[in-house]
Amino acid sequence: MDKQSEPVRLARESLTYYLEHGQLMDKPAELPENLQGKAGVFVSFKKEGQLRGCIGTFEPTQPSIAEEIIQNAVSAGTGDPRFGPIKLNELAELETSVDVLETPEQIDSIDDLEPKTYGVIVRNGHRSGLLLPDLEGVDTVTEQVSIAMQKAGIQAGKEIDLYRFTVTRYK
Repeated sequence: MDKQSEPVRLARESLTYYLEHGQLMDKPAELPENLQGKAGVFVSFKKEGQLRGCIGTFEPTQPSIAEEIIQNAVSAGTGDPRFGPIKLNELAELETSVDVLETPEQIDSIDDLEPKTYGVIVRNGHRSGLLLPDLEGVDTVTEQVSIAMQKAGIQAGKEIDLYRFTVTRYK
């Protein structure tokens, strides 16, 4: 197995700990610099290339990136409403990725988007939807915005506010 990045290792450890002990693990005492600050984080689990769980926050909700990863790894593994909870014996088969989000910036037009580079957040009133950048099968801005709107339950043709962001993706 390839050497995992620190964020991926933490995500896998935290889901394993939760499945074994039924509670969140404590954040590690020594945090590398890339886990210290505050940021939104998405944790994704895939099985044989297919999504198995993905939950995240586009703004920080925890005191550190490490704690954001711990929280979101457990949520992605046990609380994604699209999938049943991940079982302990499944963990070895799963690929894990962690996306640490830069602060989203509001944009005026979809012309300012590029799906391989930027993720998108769409908002209409209290509804919002997010799509991470560089996702397999999402090749155009139109597809990207359309999927984010569907996730938010925003009907096509409605006025939306657009935000873009970049991520640091760890595998």
